[in-house]
Amino acid sequence: MRLFRSSDLLGIARETLTFVREASEETHPDEYMGFLRAEDARKLGLDRRGQVITDVLVIPGTTSNPVSATVRSEMKPNDVQSVGSVHSHPNGVLRPSDADLATFGQGDVHIIVGAPYGPDDWRAFDNQGDPTTLDVLDIDLPEERFFDFTQDDIDAELLAEGRHEGLRADDERPDDDTDRDRGGLFSWLR
Repeated sequence: MRLFRSSDLLGIARETLTFVREASEETHPDEYMGFLRAEDARKLGLDRRGQVITDVLVIPGTTSNPVSATVRSEMKPNDVQSVGSVHSHPNGVLRPSDADLATFGQGDVHIIVGAPYGPDDWRAFDNQGDPTTLDVLDIDLPEERFFDFTQDDIDAELLAEGRHEGLRADDERPDDDTDRDRGGLFSWLR
């Protein structure tokens, strides 16, 4: 049951679909996988009730190869904004496999993007794997994002907490990224 929101899915923001296509191309020849998140259409300036897909959530620890992608399900947040999934097919086939169908249980829509990842190289499917229509909407997405911070912001916060490895408040930051790349929790965000 979804509380306090309309279940009507109006479409996907063009900017979000472009991101999905580009991320799929960047991971080629491996599959790309993420979960689709939506915002209330009225918060995006539309005068209709419903949801618009605006974000893709990539789960840490997701592994992929040319024929599959595996998500560590314990890492997936219980997110009321999640409306489905997206993944790529590096072979270009734009229909769900039997393995895909087994994962289509959660959410309303599942997008498959295929090589060569052009504007028409994607399809949307419902939970049963049947093709469905998903409009591409030209809307302005809000600038504020969950990961709207830089490595400098992270270092400053860690420095303030006295936890930044090897730096004190009076130390200068190294100019060379290799000198400061010490791994850690936030290194995967770079």
